[in-house]
Amino acid sequence: MSTQSVLEITSSNFDEIIQSQTPTLVDFWAPWCGPCRALGPTIDKLAQDLGERAQIAKVNIDEHPQLAAQYGVASIPTVVIFKNGQPTDQFVGIRPYADYFHALEG
Repeated sequence: MSTQSVLEITSSNFDEIIQSQTPTLVDFWAPWCGPCRALGPTIDKLAQDLGERAQIAKVNIDEHPQLAAQYGVASIPTVVIFKNGQPTDQFVGIRPYADYFHALEG
């Protein structure tokens, strides 16, 4: 199984990343957010376990607040699953690994 790293999303590459044919998980986070840091290992494990079957990405809302606003992110961490460029699932707060995994694989 190949491993994949977590992609860093910016305003300039956001559309390109979410328009992928591959399901994409986007973690909206900030470095000062304790729960966001606690979710980090789960996000890293998803990238490692899913390899090429899914893209795993993060948006720092301090650096790209317009992206958070565009997707109605009012609380972090917020994770949005995109399939073919459209949001299909959204999770607010820390959820179990299996929730994210099944949303990507389903």
